[in-house]
Amino acid sequence: MSKINIIDLEVFFHVGVPDEERARPQRLLLAVEMDFDFTAAAAADSITGTIDYFAVAQRLHGLGEGRSWKLIETLASEIADLVLKEFKPNGVTVEVKKFPIPQARYVAVRVTRQRG
Repeated sequence: MSKINIIDLEVFFHVGVPDEERARPQRLLLAVEMDFDFTAAAAADSITGTIDYFAVAQRLHGLGEGRSWKLIETLASEIADLVLKEFKPNGVTVEVKKFPIPQARYVAVRVTRQRG
């Protein structure tokens, strides 16, 4: 199975358990790995028959408009479900990185979902 990856897509979403943490958008990095057989698209050198990673990135950028989440676990699960439903990969792994602890480079959660 082939994979299409979007690595460290920068977004600014309202996320955090306390209300004051959710009051302003925080920088997050999203990684999305989509399992998808793009053999036919590659042979034809055509975007038809593959996943448009630009469209995925644009959709994820718009996801935070007017929204907030307490947990990055919830956000990662929602993104995985959205990608499966709208872009139809065979499987997807989503990682959300957050930067709340000064002594750590980041904290992250990762979720994997399969179609079907």
